[in-house]
Amino acid sequence: MANRPLVFGVLNVTPDSFSDGGLWNSPSSAIEHARGLVADGADVIDVGGESTRPGAARIDDGEERRRVEPVIRALVEEGISVSLDTMRADTARLGIDLGVAYINDVSGGLSDSAMLGVIAESEVTYIAMHWRGESDTMDANANYRDVTRDVLSELRVRIDAIHIAGIAPSKLWIDPGLGFAKTADHNWQLLRDLNQLVALGYPVLVGASRKRFLAPFGELPTDRDQATAIISVLSAEAGVAAVRVHDVARTVGALQVRHSWWGDSR
Repeated sequence: MANRPLVFGVLNVTPDSFSDGGLWNSPSSAIEHARGLVADGADVIDVGGESTRPGAARIDDGEERRRVEPVIRALVEEGISVSLDTMRADTARLGIDLGVAYINDVSGGLSDSAMLGVIAESEVTYIAMHWRGESDTMDANANYRDVTRDVLSELRVRIDAIHIAGIAPSKLWIDPGLGFAKTADHNWQLLRDLNQLVALGYPVLVGASRKRFLAPFGELPTDRDQATAIISVLSAEAGVAAVRVHDVARTVGALQVRHSWWGDSR
């Protein structure tokens, strides 16, 4: 489909993620769910072994690797494109050795000083998110004069650091970090201003799926999939490279409607 954003299907192999913690705890259930996401149209499976929901405490790095290794190994062996959602250099190195295509670092290299060096030594694509602190403290950091201007400025600082570390511009994506040290109003402003993030010249990933700022559209996280799908379409209109969602089928369907609307013209 012409100019359709890639769809990253969320696969949390955690007991405590805000939407689906514990549902895919075993490698067999996680792998089966990933296959279902691919059948629904996911281009990439984003595997995470540590929850980054608001208030979440960090886990042991060995536990994170234990959770993700069998799942990544199986998916890569099946030819499925995998993104590894991690802030740790050692976990990223494991994923790279197993053949992941993307490292999705919500800290943008700020959590682990060794991360950028690991990425620079690989051919993996690095997704750097805007970040202002750990999940258990980030809400206290949701203070901005102008959220779009401040996020752009802070992302530019990270982009410079990432390039200085030796990561090629062609291997870098960015993410505005919806829900991370941001209020609902901040998130909506960033979504309205996505064109400004795209204008930085790097592929943009948007991760709005089921987040708490969508609560007016559904009390339970799973009730927010329709709003998520609409945001996916509007993000596509703004020119983003990818959307990260839990309900792949609904977002893929919404993007197919967009394609039918525009045909091959967009």
